[in-house]
Amino acid sequence: MTFEGVRKAVIPAAGLGTRFLPATKATPKEMLPVVDKPAIQYVVEEAVAAGLQDILFVTGRSKRPLEDHFDRNYELEQVLESKGDAERLELVRESTDLARIHYVRQGDPLGLGHAVLVAQQHVGDEPFAVLLGDDLIDARDPILDAMIEIRNEFGGSVLCLMQVPRETISLYGCVDIDGEPINGVVAVTDLVEKPDVANAPSDLAIIGRYILDPAVFAVLADTAPGRGGEIQLTDALRVLATMSPEQGGGVRGVVFDGRRYDTGDKLSYLQAVITLATQRQDIGPQLTAWLHEFSQ
Repeated sequence: MTFEGVRKAVIPAAGLGTRFLPATKATPKEMLPVVDKPAIQYVVEEAVAAGLQDILFVTGRSKRPLEDHFDRNYELEQVLESKGDAERLELVRESTDLARIHYVRQGDPLGLGHAVLVAQQHVGDEPFAVLLGDDLIDARDPILDAMIEIRNEFGGSVLCLMQVPRETISLYGCVDIDGEPINGVVAVTDLVEKPDVANAPSDLAIIGRYILDPAVFAVLADTAPGRGGEIQLTDALRVLATMSPEQGGGVRGVVFDGRRYDTGDKLSYLQAVITLATQRQDIGPQLTAWLHEFSQ
């Protein structure tokens, strides 16, 4: 059996960013800078690096700055061009030229599952990636390529999993698996959204990268609101895990052991800024020296 390749990515971006108030009162959380690029641009670049050139943002109110960032800014470009500032002009145009970017509004904030369902008309009847904007995967540790390869081989849906301290598992969706990982890949038999530590089936947490079979749309349409009164993607994946590959079912997970930052968490956000800044040739050496001095 052959399976259709993955071409499109969906990035839900309708959240209010309440953990970063008051900074996000008028600025979308996705636009908070990580060094000198908004966090969301790193996510788009990750998708593009994996060959996903068609990007759909699922947005909400107050997200206009996100749309403007990926659009042309002719006035700014003209100013930079007139000054002969080719370096900054290239940086400004970079986000515009990354991919074919589309937008749809979620409307009612009914959860991640609902945000994915809103993307159905754009995605159509083909597999697609979902990338959560709060999860920043270090470009030195790509994971989407491996997830797409597993989808191409087995069909169904593929999750990105990370082993976390068991006492923190209640912060995540969690999976139950069949057997031990083989080359970092596991067969997922069940999923639980933010379980109590005592009842968690494993210490494998779902982080914000998914490859989904289009069968998920029909399942989501029949999924009742779950935890928090929201339509949970986890609940739909539980159903897909029981379905046959011919029906678009089957769920596998890739265990990720690379560098990942939660840019929706203040501490992890600061760690992302510092880590990525130290890797830069222009400011890295000076920042590293200062950090060494500061920590004494």
